[in-house]
Amino acid sequence: MLDRLASGPRPESDRLDIAADQAIAACGGDMRSAVRALILANEFLEYELCEMFKAVTNGQKQGHARRKLPEKRADWFD
Repeated sequence: MLDRLASGPRPESDRLDIAADQAIAACGGDMRSAVRALILANEFLEYELCEMFKAVTNGQKQGHARRKLPEKRADWFD
């Protein structure tokens, strides 16, 4: 792990290849199952994102104003 950190960030294609290999391995080497699992995960994330947008939109319609952050960063943690 330290060798990987010392060598710096990996190129995007390497990172994606590693992630694809991990997904396939997690599905016992079955590529079709890996694709299905990734599609399912993506659909779940899309659903969650839609629900978040609905919640934000409903909050704005109901007049819930966003809280203004303090001007000074040090005040953020008070």
